[in-house]
Amino acid sequence: MKKIMVVDNEPDIVDLTRTVLEIGGYEVVPAYSGEECLRLLEREKVDLVLLDIMMPGMSGWDVFNRIKKKSDEIKVAFMSVLEISDKRKQVLLDEGLADYIMKPFDKDGLLDRIDKILIEKEE
Repeated sequence: MKKIMVVDNEPDIVDLTRTVLEIGGYEVVPAYSGEECLRLLEREKVDLVLLDIMMPGMSGWDVFNRIKKKSDEIKVAFMSVLEISDKRKQVLLDEGLADYIMKPFDKDGLLDRIDKILIEKEE
């Protein structure tokens, strides 16, 4: 079973995302801050980190950069209410971001995108 870490400072978002992913057959590790995410990654092996960008303390951008410095094995996808330009999104993808998922998302759309990211990881 693939393991996904969901990182968001909003517990309701973590719970909703966790429920959707568990229905989709994934194991979920919740984290409520960038710092907690990095601590958990020291002991948890995950296939994907779904990461909110705007969090108090350490932002999702900072967490993404730290994860990428440590490992190319872990896929990271941003979840955000912020729209970004196609040009900025391409820069992020070139830097190793797996996807940029807009909130709010629908259940089937999220699962389709997660499936696609994890299939690409195996190839």
